[in-house]
Amino acid sequence: EMSLKRLAERVRDELTSLPDITLVEITSSRPYEISIEVPEENLRRYNLRFDEVVNAIRNGSLDLPGGTLKTRGGEILIRTNGQAYTGRDFENIVLRTEPDGTRLFIGDVATVIDGFKDTDQRSRFDGFPAVVLSVFRVGDQDALKLGKEVKGYVKSASLPEGLSIITWHDTSLHLQQRVDLLLRNGAQGLVLVFLVLALFLRLRLAFWVTAGIPLSFLGAIWLMPTLGVSINMVSLFAFILVLGIVVDDAIVVGENIHAHVRKGESPREAAVNGVQEVAVPVIFAVLTTVAAFFPLLNIPGNTGKIFRVIPLVVIPTLLFSITESQFILPTHLFHLKPDDGDDRGGIRDTWKRFQKAIDHRLYWFIHQIYGPSLDFAMRQRYLTISVAIATLLITVGMVKGGHMKFVFMPPVESDRVVALLTMPQGTSAETTENTVKRIESGVIDLAKELAQKEGRPIVKHVRASVGEQPFIAQSGGPMGNRASPVGGNLGEVWVELVGSEYRSFTSTDLARQWRDRVGEIPDAVELRYNSSLFNAGAAIQVQLASADLDELQVAARELKRSLAEFPGTIDIRDDYRSGKIEMKLELTPEGESAGLTLADLARQVQQGFYGEEAQRIQRGRDDLKVMVRYPKSERSSLGDLEHMRIRLPSGTQLPFSVVARAKMGRGFSTIHRADRKRVISVSGGVDQAITTANEVQGMLVQETLPKILADHPTVSYTFEGEQREKAESMQGLKSGFVLAIFLIYVLMAIPFKSYLQPLMVMSAIPFGIVGAIWGHAILGYKLSILSLIGIVALSGVVVNDSLVFVDFVNRKRRDGMPLHKAVHEAGLQRFRPILLTSLTTFAGLTPIMLEKSLQAQFLIPMAISLAFGVMFSTFITLVLVPANYVVLEDILHLWSWMRGRTHRDFLE
Repeated sequence: EMSLKRLAERVRDELTSLPDITLVEITSSRPYEISIEVPEENLRRYNLRFDEVVNAIRNGSLDLPGGTLKTRGGEILIRTNGQAYTGRDFENIVLRTEPDGTRLFIGDVATVIDGFKDTDQRSRFDGFPAVVLSVFRVGDQDALKLGKEVKGYVKSASLPEGLSIITWHDTSLHLQQRVDLLLRNGAQGLVLVFLVLALFLRLRLAFWVTAGIPLSFLGAIWLMPTLGVSINMVSLFAFILVLGIVVDDAIVVGENIHAHVRKGESPREAAVNGVQEVAVPVIFAVLTTVAAFFPLLNIPGNTGKIFRVIPLVVIPTLLFSITESQFILPTHLFHLKPDDGDDRGGIRDTWKRFQKAIDHRLYWFIHQIYGPSLDFAMRQRYLTISVAIATLLITVGMVKGGHMKFVFMPPVESDRVVALLTMPQGTSAETTENTVKRIESGVIDLAKELAQKEGRPIVKHVRASVGEQPFIAQSGGPMGNRASPVGGNLGEVWVELVGSEYRSFTSTDLARQWRDRVGEIPDAVELRYNSSLFNAGAAIQVQLASADLDELQVAARELKRSLAEFPGTIDIRDDYRSGKIEMKLELTPEGESAGLTLADLARQVQQGFYGEEAQRIQRGRDDLKVMVRYPKSERSSLGDLEHMRIRLPSGTQLPFSVVARAKMGRGFSTIHRADRKRVISVSGGVDQAITTANEVQGMLVQETLPKILADHPTVSYTFEGEQREKAESMQGLKSGFVLAIFLIYVLMAIPFKSYLQPLMVMSAIPFGIVGAIWGHAILGYKLSILSLIGIVALSGVVVNDSLVFVDFVNRKRRDGMPLHKAVHEAGLQRFRPILLTSLTTFAGLTPIMLEKSLQAQFLIPMAISLAFGVMFSTFITLVLVPANYVVLEDILHLWSWMRGRTHRDFLE
């Protein structure tokens, strides 16, 4: 152990000397301590008290300044320098000087151990004793650069024979993998967006429209440090999310400029007129998308803290896209000329012929299929609206009826699985270690079997810890970094897996098989398995409260028993912990009559068995306690207390059993209170292949909890953990959705100068949600909080095409075109850009939706909501919005007739 500690200190010093490494901590190692152990026999022989030993150390080991002598030759400092720093130094401290000059040293009466604190911490790594060094990123340090430095040091480190050093829990590697994954998906999405544009637009136009994407991204990246956003998995996902959306305004502007060029206008006139004609709807369309993402900044809870990064990336990107589409893009298209139709051969002309073929088929579809369908939808507008409403109701019923499952936070695939063991308070470290070995051997055997099936090793390392649970401190969790719990009753087995791309099963699958293999631990208070990178708390957590502790414990047991009977529930536990067995001391009448006080008794017992801190010294980087106490052999059994001698004020010594007595009992480990009542939290997880937390909560509310509360009327309950996080986040999303709808309405009312037309445009929002839900059903995903975040963002995206469509109709009507013809003409002319904007959004998100890597799975539901919502809303924009426009005209005519006068043009 000492060799490992010394090596760890050397490695720590060498690491911190590297340019980019500032903070390195040694963990999973007992701290240094100097223990001065005085046997009871020597205390009696020399008539000593612990106080005398403690005072001798304090008086004989010190380093104090004594002032300054100001001589003619200069100033001379005075210092008393006799500080002891090592065990041998403390042995040589004089304890007592006899009249004849004989000196008694500390080393004569005590054994001085310069070693480690007497704790139960121990750790094994791949079966060998180990010490862990944690290297932290500080301030604005680059995690990837820091990781490379550490791995470079480990690779080149020279170590003594029999010792080795290995990197472990390398989060920089995970970050690099996820960055590479998302960059790959982003690049693929960018290529797909360009290909979609190239299918419908001239190559030059498609190129300059696509060029606006990196320009807008660079603007957002420029602002990221100011907004407190770093390059991470969520921020990169936000760029992918906005990849197809950011070109919508450029598509509309570019298409309109191209249309003016085809009409015969000069490039300069086409650029100016094309931009001005659509500037208002385009700008307000982008602003509605910004309005939809804006409320996501204020989602409460830990979920909101993570995903607020998305709007901080998306909003600047969209705002920069306005500048790009209104000022930069027109200058690029300034020299755009009409297609001369010449076919000179070559790849360019081959592509032009391919484009024309697509364009002819699209033209045929628009005029032969869509045009008549649009006329039918306007004639049968009430039937059209009824069918749309029926589709909406069926979709809502599918969700409400439980046919579409909802999970708050889908499991986030991790490259590690951890088993956390808690034994009863007072359990010896040896017993805990035996249980940890059973858990450890279970996963090692399982790893061998899986390696045979996979044809390669799937477990990289196994770390077993006794006396602590370092995973809680190192993973942080939703509550942030926490201290590692310590105690001889705690244990942990941490398994590091190969990357998800190198195995065919998830970390959740391994945890399930590991749990089944280990089985129940009869004496364990808690054994739970963690296999998700992130969670919002326990999937099920019911907090029971009562003033009556006995009734509270009975209710908690009944709830645990009921939860265990639900199919799919796992790791059922509660947080009530009985304390260790205690010996409560009190004075006997004999002790009181002898002049002994309870305080003196307590102090002497504490000195002997726990020890008294005589001094605290700084040795190098380490802060050491110097403790005075009995040897370990004299504080390991009940008989040692009985054999202790208590020193009276008179100087005499009496056996402990004469002056005091001890009563056996059990104390409390931790007392939990809420609103001045005792509380016990019953928690558990769910196997999402069998059930969901929502389903379990529903059964608890409807059946289990009412029965328990009827039998125990003093008990009340609340939902905590994931359910509380869900309630807070859902409430925040509801408020955010309402705010987004209001902002979108206000933004559209300004260019329309109408209170009714924004409502007509916003009719696309519910049907975008329909598309999002059906997208999850088609791809086999459950709805989650990320799906809902995507739906809130979707509300601003789906109205963009509708806004431009209605603005086109309004302009045609202002030019004197009849209603039905104006709507029909708008449909035919806006079909192509509307389809193109939807296809680019879908194309930009397609790579992430089809991503098979387990690391990206939890992000996919948000992409599905946006992609399928936008595609479904395309048909709504092209069919339902025209029908709504005509119906709105009908309503205004009816209203005017009822008022007995001709209505004023509602556009005004």
